[in-house]
Amino acid sequence: MIRVNNRDEIEWEEGLTPAALLERMRYTFPHIIVTIDGEVVPPEEYATRPIPDGANVQLIHLIAGG
Repeated sequence: MIRVNNRDEIEWEEGLTPAALLERMRYTFPHIIVTIDGEVVPPEEYATRPIPDGANVQLIHLIAGG
């Protein structure tokens, strides 16, 4: 299991990446910051960085307002 945004527990699977997790959770925001256990993942690594079992993942979408 992994914990997402300190509230959702998601079943972990071998080869899970931030890109796959974003797709699974249907996040489509244009600007998203991903952290795994407090470490920011660069967007170019979303498709390749593995998420370990038991990880705490934060998916933070950036919005602007005025």
